Amino acid sequence: MEEETYPYIIVGGGLAGASAVEGIREQDNKGAILLIGAETHLPYDRPPLSKKLWSGKKKVEEIFLHDQKFYDQNRVTVETGIAVTSLDPKQKSVQTNAGKQYRYKKLLLATGGVPRTLPIPGGNLEGICYFRTLDDYLKLRKGSAEGKKAVVIGGGFIGSEIAAALAMNKIDVTMIFPESYLVNRVFPEYLGRALLKQYLARGIKVLVNETPSAFTNVGGRFITRTQSGVNIESDMVIAGIGIAPSLDLPRRAGLQTADGVIVDEYLQASLPDVYAAGDIAFFPYQALGKQTRVEHWDNALNQGKWAGRNMAGAREPYTYMPYFFSDLFEFGYEAVGEVDARLETFADWQKENDTGVIYYLKDNKVRGAMMCNVWDKVEAARDLIRSDAKVTKESLRGMIK
Repeated sequence: MEEETYPYIIVGGGLAGASAVEGIREQDNKGAILLIGAETHLPYDRPPLSKKLWSGKKKVEEIFLHDQKFYDQNRVTVETGIAVTSLDPKQKSVQTNAGKQYRYKKLLLATGGVPRTLPIPGGNLEGICYFRTLDDYLKLRKGSAEGKKAVVIGGGFIGSEIAAALAMNKIDVTMIFPESYLVNRVFPEYLGRALLKQYLARGIKVLVNETPSAFTNVGGRFITRTQSGVNIESDMVIAGIGIAPSLDLPRRAGLQTADGVIVDEYLQASLPDVYAAGDIAFFPYQALGKQTRVEHWDNALNQGKWAGRNMAGAREPYTYMPYFFSDLFEFGYEAVGEVDARLETFADWQKENDTGVIYYLKDNKVRGAMMCNVWDKVEAARDLIRSDAKVTKESLRGMIK
């Protein structure tokens, strides 16, 4: 079997993997790097797939993180459309589905996650889109002519963003989700219900407290049947019901896993010279004092670079507090920390211009903050969370504005 050795191998061709290249090069400008990605594209940004590509604010060619010249200049061999099928930590080697074996000195797992699928009759029908990749966007966009009908499964981040994007492009959208309002894991009920009203006002049909029970395809048209017996005909079905971390490879290799690959503060996994970053990493979130996994863009960007630096010898603990953002019609927000609707919430709200800050509290301390139509205040929110200070709701009024 053909075999090559690299000082650094990165498994995963997404944002975390590309950022790791930058991190390695900040510490080591000579060691050769191999980046292996299952997608056929060079690494790209995912957020525009459900946001700016639909609004026309970005073009496809603008979402790629680097061009081929960047990788050539930085001595990075990029293998696209290739999957790693096995990892042998004892031999410090990986094997691919292209029949090649590579040895590494340092390895990064940045394979992210795979979309969750619906375990119902017809859930694997050809044409149902479990939205995740650039190819998913390209195919969906091609079929999204004005007046077409779409069923969107899921009322979380991706489902809400895709429904808004399609509606803005004059697609007839029906949403189906099991909760009673939008993004219920993050939004307090009053905000989720207010946003739901905006979606209804935009002509989006919404079936709440409902789930699909089966899909069929009749004459090229999808029929979605719900648990309550409703049948909905559409040209397309898009499911945005979250992802599961890609843990098959690390588990077979003997790495410790939980809700992701368990790493320490240096992003190193349980076996020597193996690191993990991005959607797959279950890491110690220092400001919150707990081990967790974060699926957002900003975490992949910074954690990937941090892991790359540490692979090249920096040994810096990951203390960064990632933020996330979304745009849903005119409503936009930035959020940081533990933004969980199960926590106590307090809204410092200005109803006259529909802006404000929602604080997420535990034991009278701020654990997270969501700035709604309030911009450039993420660092102020980070400082408040890091302070670990006891607060009152009155003391929070006007604190971030």
